[in-house]
Amino acid sequence: MRSNSAVPRHRRVKKILKKAKGFKFGRKRHRAAAELVLRSEAYAYKHRKEKKRTMKNLWVLRINAAARTGGMKYSTFVNGLKKAGVNLNSKVLSQIAFEDIATFNKLVEKSKSAISN
Repeated sequence: MRSNSAVPRHRRVKKILKKAKGFKFGRKRHRAAAELVLRSEAYAYKHRKEKKRTMKNLWVLRINAAARTGGMKYSTFVNGLKKAGVNLNSKVLSQIAFEDIATFNKLVEKSKSAISN
């Protein structure tokens, strides 16, 4: 006797149709919905990675802008912080630059003194 895969197949189809809103149950609709879901998941993956890059660029821009108000470039500022032994990542430095400029100016001075020594 031939086994029937109706129930597992219907489950798979329902899962795809649930992800692709606006499609009703039917043969051609399922095919179109499957392509749509495949493409949308690929874009979602790609854009999750892109979002991380964009945020890193924003952090660097903010740090650079704040460092330039203190008379330094981004690269020399970060180099001075490393020489001074200050281990803060870009995200934290960006938050400090955005929210508390007085503290950031102290970091700029610390970086300057570490470079001059």
